[in-house]
Amino acid sequence: MTISEYFDLAEKLQEIRNSLRPGQQQLADWKGGQMAISAVPGAGKSHSLAVAAALAIARYQLHPRKQLVIVTYTRSAAAGIKTKIKQRLRELRLPQTGFMVQTLHGLALNIASRHPELSQLNLDTSTVVIPTPSHRIIRASVEQWITANPMRYQVLLEGREFDGEETERLRRQSVLRTEVLPQLAHIIVREAKSSGLSPEQVGELSEYSKDYYQILAIGSGLYKAYEQVMRSQDFIDYDDMILGALRVLEKDAIRQIWQQQVFAVFEDEAQDSSPLQERLINLLAQDPNLSNNPPNLIRVGDPNQAINSTFTPADPVYFNWFCETCKSQDKLAIMDQAGRSSKIIIEAANFVLNWVNNQWKNDNSKKENDNYFLDKSSLNTEKNDTPFRQQDIQLVPTNDPQPNPESVGQGVEIYTPEDIYQTVELIRKRVVNLLKNNPDHRAAILVRENRQGRFLAEQLAHLPKEEGIKLYEVGEVDRFSQIPQEILRILEFIDRPHSPESLKAALEILEKRDLIAAQDLNALVTYPENFLYPTPLIEEPKKPVLQARRYCRNLLRAKLELPSYQLIPFLGMTLKYTGAELATVQKLSDRIEQQIKGKYSLKTTISTLKEIVNIEGFEGVDEDTEDRYTRPNQVTIITMHKAKGLDWDYVFIPFLHQDVLPGQPWVPTSAKFLGDFALSEVARAQIRAAVHSQYINQGIISQIREPETAWQEAGQLKKAEEYRLLYVAMTRAKRLLWMSAAQLGPFRWNTFRGDGTINLQTKIPCPILPVLQEQFPQSIMDF
Repeated sequence: MTISEYFDLAEKLQEIRNSLRPGQQQLADWKGGQMAISAVPGAGKSHSLAVAAALAIARYQLHPRKQLVIVTYTRSAAAGIKTKIKQRLRELRLPQTGFMVQTLHGLALNIASRHPELSQLNLDTSTVVIPTPSHRIIRASVEQWITANPMRYQVLLEGREFDGEETERLRRQSVLRTEVLPQLAHIIVREAKSSGLSPEQVGELSEYSKDYYQILAIGSGLYKAYEQVMRSQDFIDYDDMILGALRVLEKDAIRQIWQQQVFAVFEDEAQDSSPLQERLINLLAQDPNLSNNPPNLIRVGDPNQAINSTFTPADPVYFNWFCETCKSQDKLAIMDQAGRSSKIIIEAANFVLNWVNNQWKNDNSKKENDNYFLDKSSLNTEKNDTPFRQQDIQLVPTNDPQPNPESVGQGVEIYTPEDIYQTVELIRKRVVNLLKNNPDHRAAILVRENRQGRFLAEQLAHLPKEEGIKLYEVGEVDRFSQIPQEILRILEFIDRPHSPESLKAALEILEKRDLIAAQDLNALVTYPENFLYPTPLIEEPKKPVLQARRYCRNLLRAKLELPSYQLIPFLGMTLKYTGAELATVQKLSDRIEQQIKGKYSLKTTISTLKEIVNIEGFEGVDEDTEDRYTRPNQVTIITMHKAKGLDWDYVFIPFLHQDVLPGQPWVPTSAKFLGDFALSEVARAQIRAAVHSQYINQGIISQIREPETAWQEAGQLKKAEEYRLLYVAMTRAKRLLWMSAAQLGPFRWNTFRGDGTINLQTKIPCPILPVLQEQFPQSIMDF
C-alpha cells in the first residue's frame, strides 16, 4: 500500500467512524482488551458491530491466518452481519477476508471436528438431537433411573401423604413417568450441562440441601442416565459441542494454535450467553503471548432484552457482571440512542423500565425489613438485582440518518374492551383504517401464548378477502415442525392402545388440537382398557370423557379398516390439519413411502418415522419464507418472544392480563401430591443459585435453598422475565403502540376454544397498565 493509499484509507475510516452515534463510536474506537457494549432496543447493535469489525479488519490488516471472529446465536443473524461486513469492506476497496462469522455452536463444532481425539466426539457417526421432555431420550433416561432407584421413586410416589389406594397409585405413576420426571430431567440436564456441571457435581450440590425429596440427587441420577442413553445411541446435544471444543482447548499446544489464528472475538446478543459459552469465547480471545492480559473480546448485548432465561440457561446476570467488570476498567460503552420508535413510545418504554425497577426495590426492602431478625446470610442477596439494567432509551439527534418517526394517532393507545371478542373487533377496525391509508406500512399483533394467536387468526380470517389485507400467523408455520412427532405419537397409540404412556400421548395431541375438551388425562389412562372398552359395571362417564373415547376408538378402527399406507393421510384429516399442514403431511407420507419402498406395515412406518423425528431432519412446507414477518399491508400475528429483533409501524398487544403477564408459577393439580411447588422449577432455581454463588464467592457454594424458598425465587425469575418481555414487545413499535386488557377473558388460554362454548371470567389487567394510563392520560381511548 502506498503512502497516498494509506492516508486515503485512514480518511475513509475516520469518515465512517464519525458517521456513528456516540456509543457506537466508542465501539469503533476499540484498540484491544475486553470491552462491554450495553445497548438499548433499536440502537443498531448488529449494524455498529459490523462497522466496528470492518474498521478493525482495515486498521490491523487482518487476513485468513489472523482473523477477527464474530459470533452470534442464529444462522440468520450471522448471515446478516457477514453481508454487512462485506459491504463495508467493498466500500473501503479492501479484500473481503480476515474475518469469520459463525453461530457460537457452529464455532464450537468447527473446533471439535478438527480434533476428534481430544473433543471425544465422533461427528461422522454422531447425530445431533434437541431433547424435549417428551423426547424418547428423556423418557428412556427416566425409565432407567426408576429401575436403578426404586427407593427414591417410592418416596416420590408417596408424596406428602398416601393412603395406598391402587387407582391413586397408578395415577401418580402416570404423572411421575410422563410429566414430573421428564420435565425434571430436561431442566437439570439443560441447566447443569450449560453451566459446566457434571452429573457428579450436581450430586455434590445435593449435599448442601436438606429438602425431603433430595431433588438435586434425583436430578443427578437422571442426568447420569441421560448421558448413558445418549452415548449408547451415539447422540450428542448442542452443549456437547461446546464441551467438546473446551476439551480441545484444554491442551496447551492446541489452544495456542487456535489463539494465534484469532485476532479478537466480537460477540453479538451477549445477554443470551451461558457460562459454558462465555468460557469458550474467553479462551479463544486470549493472546497466547500475553496470557496475563485481558482477552481481546467485545461483547455487545442488551440485558433488558434477555427473554429466554425460563427456556434456556441464559441469564442476564452474567452479562451484567461482565458490564460491571468493564465499567470498573473504564471499558463500558452505552448505546442509548435509538431512532426506531416515536418519542411517546420511547417515553412509555422508559416509564415501564423505571416503574418495575422501583417496585422491585420496594418489595426487596420490605422483605429485608420483614426478615430483620433472621441471619442475613440466609437471604438471597445476589438475587435482589432489579429486572432491568438502569439505562433509558434516548432520542437520536434531528439530523440523524434514522430520525425518530412521528406518532400515529396518540402514539400510545390503551383500551379496556368489554371482552376478548370486542378486543378483536377494535383491532380489526384500527388495522383496516391504518393500512387502507398507508398500504406500504406494516402491522403486527404480539401475543403471549400461541393459543391467543390462533384465536386472533380465526377471528380475523376474513381480512384478506374482505379488506385485501394479508394475514400471517407465525404460530401456524411453527406447528408444521411438530407434525411428524404428532403423527408418530398417534401411530404408537394405535400400535399399543393398552399402554398408558401411548394413550396419554395421543390424548394430549387431541387436546392440543382442540378436538377434545381439556381434562385430567392421568385419570383416563390409569386403566386404558376401562377407558376404551368399559364393561357394563363401569359407571357412565361425563361428556368430555365420552368424546375422548370416541376419537380413540375411531383411531383404532382405522388400523383394522385401512391399509398401512393410508394411515398417515387419514390422521392428517382426523387431526383437522388444513392448508400447508396437509401439504406437510403429504410430504411426510411420501418420504416414508420412499424409505420403506413398498414394504408397508405399521411397525416399519413407526420405525421409519422415529428416525425422522429423532434426527430432527424434517421441515414443513412453507409457501414463502422471504421477509414473511414484515411484509407491507400485512398483519403478522406473532408471539412476543419471536418478535425480538423485528419492528413494525403499528404494534398491537392485546390480552394484557395479570394472570398471563407477569403471571405466577403454578403446580398442576395432578402433581399436587408432591407439594406446593414444581420439582423442575425448584431444581432450576437451586442450580442457578449455586452457579451464581460460585461466581461471586470464587467457587464457594453457600447452602442450597429449601424447595419452598427456591420456588419463590423461581416465581421472581419468571416475573422479572415477563416484564422484560413486555418491554421488548413495546419497543417493536415505530409509530403506534396499541395495548389492551379486556374486562372478560378465558380462565386459561390453553383450555380455551374460540367457539363461544366456554364462559368468560372477570380479568385483572397487568399491573403496569393502570399506572401507564395515569402517566399517559391521553392514551386512554374510548370506543
